Amino acid sequence: MEKNPYKIFQKECPDLAEIFQGLVDVQRSRKGLDPKTKQLINIAIQTAHSNAQGVKLHAQMAQKIGANREEVKGAVVMNLHLSGLSTVLNCLPAALDGYDRVSTD
Repeated sequence: MEKNPYKIFQKECPDLAEIFQGLVDVQRSRKGLDPKTKQLINIAIQTAHSNAQGVKLHAQMAQKIGANREEVKGAVVMNLHLSGLSTVLNCLPAALDGYDRVSTD
C-alpha cells in the first residue's frame, strides 16, 4: 500500500504539521468559495506545479465532497494552454486514479 506523504509529514514533523494544519483550516473557513470549488482550484494549482501526488490527493477530497469525474478532469485539463501537454499528461492519470480510488474504497 502506498504511504500518504502528509501522514509521514505529520509523524516526522508534528510541530510543523500542526501549524500548517492551522493555516489550512483558516483557508478552508474563508468565505466566497464553496468547498468543492476550492478543491477543484487546488487540483488546478497542483497540476500547474506538476505535482501528481497533490493532484491525486485533492481529487480524492473533491470526490468525497461531491465533485464529479468531469469536474476533476476539467480542473486538470484547464492547464493545457498554461502549463503544457506534458503537465496535463503527468497529472491526469493521477487525478483519475485518486477519483476512482474513492469510488472503490
